[in-house]
Amino acid sequence: MSVPERTIDFNSLEQGIFKWYCRMGCVLLKGILEQYDLELMESRDKEIYANKDLRKTTIKTVMGEVEYYRTLYGVANEDGGTNYVYLLDKAMGITGSGFMSGLLSEMIAKAACEGSYRAAARSVSEMTGQTISHTAAWNVVQQLGERIDAQEQETAALAAKNEGKGTLETKLLFEEMDGIWLHLQGQSRKKHGKSKEMKVSIAYDGAEKTGKKRYRLTNKVATANFESAKRFRLRKEGVIAATYNVDEIDNRFVNGDGAGWINEDQVDETVHHQLDPFHRNKAITKYVADPEARKILMKLLYSKQIDLLLEVIEAYANSTEDEKECENYLKLHSYFQNNKDGLIPCHRRGLELPEPPEGKVYRRMGAMESNIFTLIGNRMKGGRENWSINGGNNLARLLCLKATGKLVETLRVLTALVLPERYVEEIEIGLSAAKTPLREGKGYNGFKQMLIPSSMPWMKGLAAPRPLC
Repeated sequence: MSVPERTIDFNSLEQGIFKWYCRMGCVLLKGILEQYDLELMESRDKEIYANKDLRKTTIKTVMGEVEYYRTLYGVANEDGGTNYVYLLDKAMGITGSGFMSGLLSEMIAKAACEGSYRAAARSVSEMTGQTISHTAAWNVVQQLGERIDAQEQETAALAAKNEGKGTLETKLLFEEMDGIWLHLQGQSRKKHGKSKEMKVSIAYDGAEKTGKKRYRLTNKVATANFESAKRFRLRKEGVIAATYNVDEIDNRFVNGDGAGWINEDQVDETVHHQLDPFHRNKAITKYVADPEARKILMKLLYSKQIDLLLEVIEAYANSTEDEKECENYLKLHSYFQNNKDGLIPCHRRGLELPEPPEGKVYRRMGAMESNIFTLIGNRMKGGRENWSINGGNNLARLLCLKATGKLVETLRVLTALVLPERYVEEIEIGLSAAKTPLREGKGYNGFKQMLIPSSMPWMKGLAAPRPLC
């Protein structure tokens, strides 16, 4: 009779191993930080920095919370008082207290772009050794959004002075703009009403073919914000000038739904505005009930007989005895009259255009309806979502960066903490499989055989494995 062995399911074993290595990583990181602090203490100018003892702090990482001690220093100021500073924080680029590592912040931000803050917190907690709340996830997005806002404000100021730092050159720039109405909450709801329009803009220099009938916009930049039209235009121009060399742009094609804040963007002869084909055709369908009248209006529209088109709409309004039908025709006439110059698409105006760069094509504009959903609507509209003005703006900035492929790059710049490269080299050498002696047979303990960096003797205490489960 065989005695049944106790068993454990593989998932539990996997989780146990993962947690153990997270704990090991936290101890390793604690030692690195405290050793670096010790080096800074020994090499400091003792006449300027007076040692005021150690203080405990915590950094949240993907492995878990790392508690460590760093030295506090007193620095005499001109008034005869004392200022206090942590040389470790200064050397690493840390500001404030209660901070997270850049990698953890990046994971939270990307998860928050995909779903609710509660879902983001749950996802990050399950995938890392760090447990966070939905409030913590919200706080991370607000902090990152505010930093991105500061960047955009800076680029807007440079663009206003024609000092943009963009280097990408194009002779023709396509711009598309639209708005999306989002529900508000709290004080924002009291001040602005139940909902408010978020302005959204994209710009690109062409498209490239990715499939038989599929194209991708190239070098796309995006902006979204609740702010006023004037401030939004400045922000939008800043984002464009941060990527494109605007001095090299000869023409701009602007596509919009006819909203006043979009039409005001037409400032000189190099800017050509067109009424978005989707909204233009939708207006005819919405205000004209008679199928035959629709066909006539569409024919006049596509034959570029704009003056006659307006006359026919007015004639329909005067000839009907139905008050509602007359009102609809007048609304259509007013909409088309206000956007008369944009009824003919830019590509049908006979404009002399430069040849598109190799591998790119100039396609008809009308991508905004898809982009408004991809950028903002998919995450922020529906599902009983409600936003404050600041909270909505901060998340929208992350969403725009994500959609244009710049989120990770931007976050790593904003959240970068630095350490001397030698620490990474020592860890890589110590943990390299190529440097670990090969062993076979029962009783081999790989942890006892691993190489320990000479500058980190405290790591030897990690050699004895603990129970995993």
